[in-house]
Amino acid sequence: MRIAIIAGETSGDILGSRLVIALKKYYPDAHFEGIGGNEMLEQGFESFYEMERLSVMGFIEPLTRIFELLKMRKTLIQRWLANPPDIFIGIDAPDFNLKIEKILYHAGIIAVHYVSPSVWAWREKRVKKMIGSMNLMLTLFPFEVDFYNKHNIPAEFTGHPLADEIPLKTNTLAARKELNLASTAYTLAILPGSRMGEIKRLAPDFLKAAILIQQKHPEWELITPLANEKVAEAFNTIKKNLAPDLNITQINGQSRTVMTAADQILMASGTAVLEGMLVGKPMIAAYRVAPLTARIIRLFNMIKSDYFTLPNNLAGEALVPEYIQEDITPEALSSAVEKQFTQSSEDKDYTIKCFHEIHQTLRQNASEKAAQAIHNLLEVQK
Repeated sequence: MRIAIIAGETSGDILGSRLVIALKKYYPDAHFEGIGGNEMLEQGFESFYEMERLSVMGFIEPLTRIFELLKMRKTLIQRWLANPPDIFIGIDAPDFNLKIEKILYHAGIIAVHYVSPSVWAWREKRVKKMIGSMNLMLTLFPFEVDFYNKHNIPAEFTGHPLADEIPLKTNTLAARKELNLASTAYTLAILPGSRMGEIKRLAPDFLKAAILIQQKHPEWELITPLANEKVAEAFNTIKKNLAPDLNITQINGQSRTVMTAADQILMASGTAVLEGMLVGKPMIAAYRVAPLTARIIRLFNMIKSDYFTLPNNLAGEALVPEYIQEDITPEALSSAVEKQFTQSSEDKDYTIKCFHEIHQTLRQNASEKAAQAIHNLLEVQK
């Protein structure tokens, strides 16, 4: 049994590693190959390229590496057409994976996409390219199944592995102890992102907002998890120039532990917002892409959803205050933190209650459910 998988970023690597573990229960001698990160490599996965080479966002950013990405994709397609795997699983990275899935599917190779692109939120026309291009779409969220069924694309809801891993009730004091933080201080976690592009676009405003927050609340503990040395170096360069006197504790990685230790979070939008919801913390989310990318999105009216964070889309209401593009200013962010901090206990309790209910809905033993769906598909196709 040869199982080909491509994961394009850290969140996909996490999903992929859990899926490999679950698939090994059905196929203990299977060989897993394609593109994956460190977590997948730890499971014996053979990666033909470094996963970081796929970690690009937006419209403009990938253009700077378009020839490299196209060559990678062409090489992988040729490899698998010449020596077909039993199944191909594309994990997220739709702009890279969907083309591969379509070609392999039409060559008679079983193709599965794991993690629905946000076609229900923006660039909805992409769904037309998926029709007749795969055997199965595995979705992390329940409402996505109806969307795909409407377009005659087979889909199954698996739930989210993070909802399985993160307990329904997290221990804030234990997390603070693990990070050697003061147990009694009000703690604000600041997460400007894990990618270099996010750090460059968001860290300046986040740091300036932190200065304003610290001026008003000098007794607060500010903490930030930095994904790796490269990100830490970029963050500290910006801090040195814009906020040299800011007192903020830096943590190597451990973003989930940092969020668990916090009373409140100011963060870049992405998978981390889902984690913040699952650990049950009030959040402010910000999202900024390259200016030209933003202009293209607005020009062609590509956004179809009222919200850009998952908790708000899942709840159907604004539980997480959202700031995007030019709305992201130090003053706006610090004011949002203050407004959330001074909310009534009833409003805070309502938000956490909604987070808890969504957590329970997503808690489905996702990796095992996804592996079973793939196993069933392989059995039917024999």
